[in-house]
Amino acid sequence: MAWIGEGWGEMTRRYWNINLEEMMEVGVHFGHGTRKWNLKMAPYISTKRKVNLQSPINSGLDQLLVNDTSISESSSMHANTEQDMPSSALDQLIVSDTSISESSSMHANTELYKPSSAVKSSTNSEVETKEIKPICSISEPISDYCEIKGDIRIQGSSSTIFVASSNSSISSGNSLWTIRPYARKGNAGAMDHVKEWTVKLVDSQEGMPNCTVNRTTPAILFSLGGYSGNHFHAFSDLVIPLFLTSWEFHGEVNFLGTDYKTWWISKFKHLSDHLTKHPIIDIDREKDIHCYPSVLVGLKCHKELGIDPSKSPNGLSMKNFRQFLRSVYSLNRTTALKMKRGKDEKPRLMIISRKGSRLLLNEGKVTEMARKLGFDVVVAEAKHSTDLSKFAEIVNSCDVLVGVHGAGLTNMVFLPDNAIVIQIVPLGIDWFAKNDFGEPALSMNLRYLDYKISVKESSLIKEYPVDHAVLRNPLSLQKQGWNVIKSTYLDRQNVELNVRRFRATLLKALKFLHH
Repeated sequence: MAWIGEGWGEMTRRYWNINLEEMMEVGVHFGHGTRKWNLKMAPYISTKRKVNLQSPINSGLDQLLVNDTSISESSSMHANTEQDMPSSALDQLIVSDTSISESSSMHANTELYKPSSAVKSSTNSEVETKEIKPICSISEPISDYCEIKGDIRIQGSSSTIFVASSNSSISSGNSLWTIRPYARKGNAGAMDHVKEWTVKLVDSQEGMPNCTVNRTTPAILFSLGGYSGNHFHAFSDLVIPLFLTSWEFHGEVNFLGTDYKTWWISKFKHLSDHLTKHPIIDIDREKDIHCYPSVLVGLKCHKELGIDPSKSPNGLSMKNFRQFLRSVYSLNRTTALKMKRGKDEKPRLMIISRKGSRLLLNEGKVTEMARKLGFDVVVAEAKHSTDLSKFAEIVNSCDVLVGVHGAGLTNMVFLPDNAIVIQIVPLGIDWFAKNDFGEPALSMNLRYLDYKISVKESSLIKEYPVDHAVLRNPLSLQKQGWNVIKSTYLDRQNVELNVRRFRATLLKALKFLHH
């Protein structure tokens, strides 16, 4: 039964013969994949179950549930109770800090991962899933990955991973998976620059290419595309996930890089050399067929700039990652200065300078004020070409890191424990600031302060009337989409601090250093 409108205020009852089994056969879609859920709905969404297609329509619809469940509230895409920003908008924010020319999109790419269905209709009219052990995981909100063991052969020229299967019941209908091995799966802007790979189950040796290079060690295949040119994404999407994924192998693992970037390999060589004993292979250019006993396609990633110990092997955490960084770059300081009364000690403060957008227009005055308070001030800019080893040493020598919201704050990973991160938050991006750097700082055993600028401290005051929504109600702009938010608050906004007002935040940092 259905009601159909036939004019204003009029509804006519119609009776239709709706058969759910026929609807399923023609591909009617029920529900959405988990990456499109509002996270607040997670407690009300059940797990998958069998569906009786002959049951009444209402109860049948109640049973039709999405298969790829388990988005956790602890994921990096939390819904803020005051400002529910789309998860993909979070992905785009830091991209504006780089010269990368890729345009951003706030729409999730629903075709990034497409496991073939293995569904059949039984005699009792129930939908059942064939008992085949899954080799790919799509449960994480940020990354998909496939863990494969057995006779595995990789053909770089066709971006195909062949897997020998002993299951003779496997048919072409359920033997393919496609995956883009980069930890930003819901972001179309990033994934447009990531090569798609196919994992193909083959039930006969005749369908397998012959091995020309045999390896005894496992392999991890991952993309160096996406937003790898941005410092925040280099760590959040690649370095931290690579550490998390490879640590259990103790260096006895091969890294296979797709969308290979020579400059990236060079910049992070010290890090990769401590994770693998072998050179990183540009798999896209390989003409040989590389054979491995096990391969992990994609990188495990739990949340933005962080690790969830409850999900990681042996309980790895950001504490372990920061210890790893100190070892790689020979960073001597493990703990920030603890000031004592009567001692003439100067805590060191670094101001991250910026070029382009979100400039600190009165950087000189802020520097002068900080020095008068007793800080030893260092002003530095983390450029694309910056020697990471040297910059890590400078950051590690500091007790306080100050910067306007942007990728440069990612360098807080090099700070000693109990150091202080002060994020200057421009108008309209409170939610991003908290998720990108506020929460990650706490998981790194750092102390965090944010300085939310007033309307008068924003350069936007010169472009809009004082009572304009851009200044007084940034939340209202969300309805206009990500591009409006980005162009307004990220690309066109600079900051000129009220030095006296900001002084109170630096005094609070000094107080922290005395405890």
